Amino acid sequence: MPLRRRLSGWPAHVAPHLVFLIPELLMAAGPFVISAVARAGERPRFRMPDFFYGGQALIEGVMMRGRTTVAMSVRPPSGEILTISEPLPAALRNGRWLKVPFVRGVFVLYETLVLGTRMLMRSAAISAEGEDIEITRPMMIGTMVFSIGFAVAIFFVLPLFLSTFAEDAADSDLVANLAEGVIRLVVFVAYIGLIGLMADIKRVFAYHGAEHKAISAHEAQRPLTPPEVDRFSTAHTRCGTTFLLIVVVISILFFSLIPRAGVSLPVLFASRILLVPVIAAVSYELVRFGAKHYGNRLVRAIYQPGLWLQSLTTRQPDHSMLEVSIASLESCLASDRAAGTPEVEPTAEVVDPTTGVLP
Repeated sequence: MPLRRRLSGWPAHVAPHLVFLIPELLMAAGPFVISAVARAGERPRFRMPDFFYGGQALIEGVMMRGRTTVAMSVRPPSGEILTISEPLPAALRNGRWLKVPFVRGVFVLYETLVLGTRMLMRSAAISAEGEDIEITRPMMIGTMVFSIGFAVAIFFVLPLFLSTFAEDAADSDLVANLAEGVIRLVVFVAYIGLIGLMADIKRVFAYHGAEHKAISAHEAQRPLTPPEVDRFSTAHTRCGTTFLLIVVVISILFFSLIPRAGVSLPVLFASRILLVPVIAAVSYELVRFGAKHYGNRLVRAIYQPGLWLQSLTTRQPDHSMLEVSIASLESCLASDRAAGTPEVEPTAEVVDPTTGVLP
């Protein structure tokens, strides 16, 4: 009997997401990594954000992150929108590790995964039963261990195993490592495309599009109403899809330098797993570097495939979904105004609302 049939209530809503949880959460890490800024007389450039709004698609909901709070809006079975707000974890605002190069990447991504996992599970409970739940430490640990293990197996161990056939055929470490990288890239894109065919994930991807639209409308200083927000693209330059793609490409470069001759397959497996945090840290720093030089045409060209890939990770939302994303964003805006913090400078003069990209 399928797992989902044996489950009931909110666990049944979470179950399909466990095999996609890590890519899903890393796509939400973009706002913690890069943010667009436009200044008078300058080309738009990217920098690390300190108060730019970003979010994550949930189950029948959207999470938004402001300067001071993180808000989650979900539509329960009763039909109204339930919004829950809580202070943003201090570690993601002013943690001392955020200033240490290479260490900060792993730290920020870990905090983002924990926050995103907890919000996803809470949204599942609300969307299924109409009530919030307390996420216990064992629940969090079990979910993250399963999801991280699955992601490592699919995106790192499987490509290594398949590349052994190329190693045998070519008798070359370089050819085998490059084949492994190509296989990893194909698996990554194919996996996102296939998972997007699931009904549950389709709805999450639609909420992902709703999140992008709401943030784009706010940055363009347009009214946060469903008809107005719907004018904007589902693509956004700050989406973590770009970050995910960079992780995959950087892994190709890292693993291509590891010799295979005389190395057993279990040791190669271990090397892939142990290098995952290193690859994430380096990718984080490269995105930061690219963020500071986004005015360069070459840098923008490097980011472009990430925008193209969003065609697989977003869907056009309906107005009810837009209402949810607007409610979540407005909660963060209200909290920031109450705390006396400034809001983001408008970017309407540089962002095309129909495409969501910079000219």
